[in-house]
Amino acid sequence: MTLYCGVGLAQALDGREAGLQAAHQALNHLGAAAPGLGLVISSHQYQAREVLNGVNSLLGDAPTIGFSSPAGLTDTGQHPHSVIVALLSGDFLAEAHWLPGYAQSGRDTASKLMQLLPARIEGQSMLFFADGFNGDAEQFCSSLPNNGLLLAGALSSGDLHTGTTYQIAGSQTGSGALAAAFLRGNLRIGIGYDHGWDPVGSQFRVTRSRGFWLRTLDGRPASETYAQLFGYPARDWAFPPLNHLARLYPLGVEQGDDLIVRAPIRVEADGSFRMNAAIRDGIDAYLLVGSRVACERAARQAAQQALLQLGDAKPAFALVLVDVAWQMLLKAQPGAEIAAIQEILGTKVPVAGGYTLGQVVPGVRSVPQFLNQHIVVIAFGEES
Repeated sequence: MTLYCGVGLAQALDGREAGLQAAHQALNHLGAAAPGLGLVISSHQYQAREVLNGVNSLLGDAPTIGFSSPAGLTDTGQHPHSVIVALLSGDFLAEAHWLPGYAQSGRDTASKLMQLLPARIEGQSMLFFADGFNGDAEQFCSSLPNNGLLLAGALSSGDLHTGTTYQIAGSQTGSGALAAAFLRGNLRIGIGYDHGWDPVGSQFRVTRSRGFWLRTLDGRPASETYAQLFGYPARDWAFPPLNHLARLYPLGVEQGDDLIVRAPIRVEADGSFRMNAAIRDGIDAYLLVGSRVACERAARQAAQQALLQLGDAKPAFALVLVDVAWQMLLKAQPGAEIAAIQEILGTKVPVAGGYTLGQVVPGVRSVPQFLNQHIVVIAFGEES
């Protein structure tokens, strides 16, 4: 049975109408095939319940998961204030699950998720979306057993000023949750990822960090360190637009021989950086700066990796999960990352995606890895 995909995009005054129109378009593109999995990427400006009502009025009981984003992505580029619905149909089975306690405990959520996992079946994979403002993604990842499950996902984004975001699974939606879909059957998944940020020479020592709050660098409030680097007064970093634009300038944190990217969600009134991954005291961090050229190169590299992992399977659909920093960096060229991906995948492969506050990919020895600032390309094909 061939793997089919249909993608719908709609912009409307209210969420129900946008969800209804996007689902209708996706079903039309799918033709006579019955949807086996639905993916919903919705603007945070719409009410989640309204979007879900519109989508489900046409999709019924089809397994569906989704997330909120400042803008959606399709093969035609970037789409603010929109709802995107992608439908997959083929010789596979999907189960959607709603776990509302993610914000309270990533560890408990991982445990409950593994209890829901169907009995040992080879070739299972899981796709998930979790809250990007609340919850501990690193704790969630480290609590998952190394059982060979191919896992990828992202942290949903939304209104950076209010810290609101939502997730969708089946008929349920809300904040602080994790939406997951288990997939098994005649399905090949290739995952590629990369980022376009490089160290520029400025090095700091993390001198005080508590949980998700990075308090001081080199003994001074983090905002003072950035004020000295960029020339804006430290107090200005606590207010828009600088309090969110700080994400454009993440830190490269030493982890073994590698630098992992850790980016602020915002700068707090006391000058500390609110992160969504903890950073230990006493380690060295390096200022990273991104560029359009490096990001386009990273997008091509991620697409190439995803294609290589597909092997001889032909891509039928690409889910693209991009850090919200890319939207800020590429503001003058919206959708540039999609054009770069299409240089590798071609223009005929349907694309859907959105901007996120973190990404999760398979790591070393199958332990999932939590990322900031990356682009993740998840290519779906059918087993040959």
